[in-house]
This record gives sequence, structure tokens and C-alpha cells, in this order.
Amino acid sequence: MSAAPDGRKLLRLEVRNSQTPIEKKPSWIKTRARMGPEFTELKGLVRREGLHTVCEEAGCPNIYECWEDREATFLIGGDQCTRRCDFCQIDTGKPAELDRTEPRKVAESVQAMGLRYSTVTGVARDDLEDGGAWLYAETVRQIHALNPGTGVELLIPDFNADPDQLAEVFGSRPEVLAHNVETVPRIFKRIRPGFRYARSLEVITKAREAGLVTKSNLILGMGETPDEVAPAMQDLVDAGCEILTITQYLRPSPRHHPVDRWVKPEEFVEHSNAAEAMGFAGVMAGPLVRSSYRAGRLFAQTKARRGEPLSENLAHLAAEGTAAQEASSLLAR
Repeated sequence: MSAAPDGRKLLRLEVRNSQTPIEKKPSWIKTRARMGPEFTELKGLVRREGLHTVCEEAGCPNIYECWEDREATFLIGGDQCTRRCDFCQIDTGKPAELDRTEPRKVAESVQAMGLRYSTVTGVARDDLEDGGAWLYAETVRQIHALNPGTGVELLIPDFNADPDQLAEVFGSRPEVLAHNVETVPRIFKRIRPGFRYARSLEVITKAREAGLVTKSNLILGMGETPDEVAPAMQDLVDAGCEILTITQYLRPSPRHHPVDRWVKPEEFVEHSNAAEAMGFAGVMAGPLVRSSYRAGRLFAQTKARRGEPLSENLAHLAAEGTAAQEASSLLAR
């Protein structure tokens, strides 16, 4: 492998990564396509209206389950990120000019799909004076304005922990503010060279201080050891994180970081139990769990733990059942 899909020359790290063949997945990493009526309706609508979701474009294995619950994820800010993480399938490069109509377009897509809970994520935009803070905040505002009954979960970069940029984003009042730490301190710099572990924790702390429900994610299988997971979870609890998802790393291509280990469902259950004991209000752990998986359910659990009622428009979230990709569900099959 000598070039990336966009034709650019591979970085030295990517060349080194590509020397390791793509790993064969273990038997427990599989999904079942269950196309219920809600999924079928959404699929047809997306095709007819030409809508775009991360769910389809990233080939998410959980699309059947999430769409059946009328939940979907959108990517904003373009398809080029100003930072490079060794696990991420989004390319690094010079982003396109900011599309100031994008927030409205996303809100209209949410409306067209009749979503009850939406997740919005995006690329880092260090090329912009405000780091993209307006774009993230305005997308939340537009979704709420056009879809007053829909919950919004916002997954953000760290904005370099800039107080003004974070204030802009927090002021849009998403139902959940997520910032993913992704890995443990020992390998953080190698995996996420454009980020800082302590700075990511600071973002979560500031979001919690602003009164927002906070969330983060840990990806296993990138070089951490099992005994490093609990201290990272404790760091998140201490920072004010309320919701945690724990996932298995799946390598997007040969040029990405090789898979270091395949984590068995039993280990995910152990980490999930430990996280709940530490005080997380909502935990979802499993090989194919992703950070936006069953997001509405986790939000509802957190509101209940806080002793706060869900709004009438979001009350249905409390009734959502089991999660097929949760490790405990896999072991029960």
C-alpha cells in the first residue's frame, strides 16, 4: 500500500501500519440484520429524499437497531479533519469552506426522518477562528427549533479547551454533551497526537459545571492492558462524566493502527460492572457498541439517576428495552 484513497502519499506511520495485515475478526463480533417496520420506512425515506447519515456512510453495524428506535447520527463540518487520530477513518487534510447552511440542512433531515433522538458529531476545524464552535452550536439550535420534541446529543472535539468556544457550544444546551477520551493515558499521545488526555478531561468537567449531561467513550484493543481500563474510567468519573460507552477497536483499513487484542464479551461485562460501581449513571459496553449506540436510552437512565423527569416529548426513551450489542446480551444468546 503506497497511497491513501485520496491519492496522497502515505505518512510514515501509515506505511508502518500497513505492514500488518487486516486482522480476522473473532466469532463473537457479528450482527444480525433485523429490518423492522421503522427501519424499512426510514431506509426508503433516506433514499427518496437524498439524506445523509453517518449510520449509512460509515457502514455502522447497529443501523438496524438504532433506526428502529428512530435514532440516527449526522456528521458536520465536512469530511476532512485538521487532526489525525491513528484509529479514525476520517481523513486528515484541508477542510472545505464552512457551509453556513449545514445546520439548517441537518435539522431538516432530522425532521424529514421523524427522529426522536439525534446525535451530531463532526471533524476538528482548527482552521476556523472559532474552531467550529458556531457550527456545532447552531446545529443544535436549528434541530431544537425545527424539531422541538427531539433530543440532541452533541459529540465535540476539545476546542483546545478554549473557554469562549466551549461557552458557545454549551450555550446551545444539547441534551447530552459528549467528548470522547477514547484510550488510556499511557498510549494516548501515540493514538491521539492532536489531543491531550488532561485537556479532554477538562472539557468534560467544564460541560458538567455548565449543567449538561456528560458522556465519553473508551475504545479497547489499541494497546491498553485490561488493568489500565479501570483507572481511565475513574479519571472520567472524577472529571464529572456521567455516561460511558466501551467499545472494541475495528481497524478501518491497513493504513490505520493495527488491532492489538480482541476483547471478549466477558471482559466487557467486567468493565461495565466496575463502571457502574464507580458511579456512572449510564454504561453501555460491548464489542460492537459505538459511542452513539442506544444514546437515547442512556440519556434517560442518567436523567433518572439525577432525579430529573424526562420531558413529555422524550418520555418514550425510558421504555426502550434491551440492547442487542451490549456484552451481557451477547452472553445470554
